[in-house]
This record gives sequence, structure tokens and C-alpha cells, in this order.
Amino acid sequence: MPELPEVEALAQHLRAHAVGRSVSRVDLASMSALKTAQPSHAELAGRVVTDARRHGKYLDLDCAGLHLVCHLARAGWLRWSDELSPVPPKPGRGPIALRVHLGGPGFDLTEAGTQKSLAVWVVGEASEVPGIAKLGPDALEIDVAGLAGVLRGRTERIKTLLTDQSALAGIGNAYSDEILHAAKLSPFAAAGRLDDAAVNRLHACAQEILRDAVQRSVGQDAARLKAEKRSGMRVHGRAGLPCPVCGDTVREVSYSERSLQYCPTCQTGGKQLADRRMSRLLK
Repeated sequence: MPELPEVEALAQHLRAHAVGRSVSRVDLASMSALKTAQPSHAELAGRVVTDARRHGKYLDLDCAGLHLVCHLARAGWLRWSDELSPVPPKPGRGPIALRVHLGGPGFDLTEAGTQKSLAVWVVGEASEVPGIAKLGPDALEIDVAGLAGVLRGRTERIKTLLTDQSALAGIGNAYSDEILHAAKLSPFAAAGRLDDAAVNRLHACAQEILRDAVQRSVGQDAARLKAEKRSGMRVHGRAGLPCPVCGDTVREVSYSERSLQYCPTCQTGGKQLADRRMSRLLK
């Protein structure tokens, strides 16, 4: 799933390549992706792109006051082309959900797989998108006192809180694994029970990892961002491989649709966390 660094890089790519261009046409290939009826997506045509922004993990293209907002979900992506095909994509076929023509160049919003969750809104203000209205403070903008306030009184696991967009916006499954590993915190630790030293460490590691990822991602061709994200991971997606810090084996806890990875030596005092899926398989 694209998270804060990748969406920030896509926003900066659009600021560099789309701002100042006029929308000549918008082709909708997936009716289920479009979550609004009015204004129509056709009303974007003829408008000049004036800005591109990020709200948490939402991408917002400002077209002279009318906003095209997208959430890329788990398998969505933005594919830029300097010479976009003028042939409209066939509705319901292939990965393309929406195509935006900007004269000759433009971009496709695509989604791999059969589970389609990519969502697009056309709104007068980005805050009209329900998910944006509910966002917590941005993970790149919050200070350590603000983070302490977010954590205060929370009973859920820290892994769960970090990926709760209404608590803290922008962090997903991958970067939460990386942040917790760097901060030497168990993903199962109770969010509201972290002491001051742990909160300070969590804030510092989140800022360092996210800012480094943004720096590595910005300026990359959009097609290379996924590979850039994977290359920077120390534990996420590396179950069974050695931890680059201590050499212990990176372990995994699996859920119904996703998993987390962690290092027992660095994060849990050598203890292996319970994996309910594996426990059921071993019975």
C-alpha cells in the first residue's frame, strides 16, 4: 500500500509535471472507483491544475478549485506518461480505473488484483471526503508533545494505533513495522503505557524514517517508487531473513489479510510473539 512517503513523492511529481497544464479529458474506466456523482468528473475538463497535495495517504489534485482526490488503497498506483494514449481505456477491463489527459501527457490511476478498493472523489473542498475529514494529525508534522497526547489513555497495541488514520495520518503497515523496529518497541506494547523515553524514541524514529523515505522517493520516476520503498525496509517483508541490526531472524505475525514483521532481539527481549494463524495450523 502506498503510504505517506510514496504519496508525498507522487504529489511532488504532479506539482513538477502537472501544475500549469489544462485538463483536456478525464476517462472513467471503473464506475465503482468514483465515489461522488456531483460535481461530475467531466467538469474537470478545461480546468488548469493549480496544485497537488497530500492529506495523510490521500492524493489531492487541485484543478482551479475543483479537487480530484484519490486513495490508492492496497494495490493502487499512479502511472505518469509523457505521451498518454488518446484511446480511452475499456471500462471494466484491465487495471486502469481513471485516466486524466493533460494535453499530450497525463496519468492513469491503476489497481492490480481482483479486490478493487481504489477510490476517487471529485469535490469542491478536500475536506468533503469523509476519510480526510476524520484524519488525525499528520505523522510528519506532529511534535513529541502532540504524539504523547495522541497516545495518552489509548489501550490498543501501538502497532494498531500507528496505522489508525484517525489517530495519526500517513503511516501504514510497512512503515509502522520499520518505525517500531528502529524504536526497539514491541508491536504488541500498549500504546498508552509507553514511558516518556519510549515516546521520545518513537517520535524520533518516526520522523527519521519517514523523512528519509520521502527524501529517497522524491525525484524518483513514479514507476520506481515501489522498488525504492522495498529497498529501504529492514524488517517489513523480510520474515525469515537476518535482522540487519542484530542478526536474529525476522519473525512474522499473520492476520486475515496482512501481516507484521519484527525482530525478537531488538523489540521483544527475545520473545516470539503469538501468531494465531500459525497456532491454528499447528493444531
